[in-house]
Amino acid sequence: MYIEAPKKSLNTSAKEVFDFLCDIRNFEKLMPENIDKFEVLDESTFRFALKGMPEIVLRLKEKYPNSKVIYGAASSKLSFTLTAAIQELDGDTSEVTLSFEGEFNAMMAMMIKSPITNFIGTLSSNMDVIGQ
Repeated sequence: MYIEAPKKSLNTSAKEVFDFLCDIRNFEKLMPENIDKFEVLDESTFRFALKGMPEIVLRLKEKYPNSKVIYGAASSKLSFTLTAAIQELDGDTSEVTLSFEGEFNAMMAMMIKSPITNFIGTLSSNMDVIGQ
């Protein structure tokens, strides 16, 4: 399953966006209003839960300076990634595309597609906080 949020244009440099997204504590600022829990577990891992959903643990897996940040599931039970692709437009503006990719059985995919689409859409919309 692959889900991509619309590109988000930001009035901030690709470096600022990259630095923001590499600091896991900043994800709390991007979370939807219905967040039930947010906890930093270590410098590269955090746990969160949205009301009515199970807890998810994300770990920073890969980072490519100023162009891409990849988070993945910390548990081997579910395999998925959340990727932020950053494109610098000029020194002061950039675009970010969030994407979610995972392998799920048909029943699970049907159940989580809508909530995941809404979740990454909200993360993308809330990126306006970067550089403020």
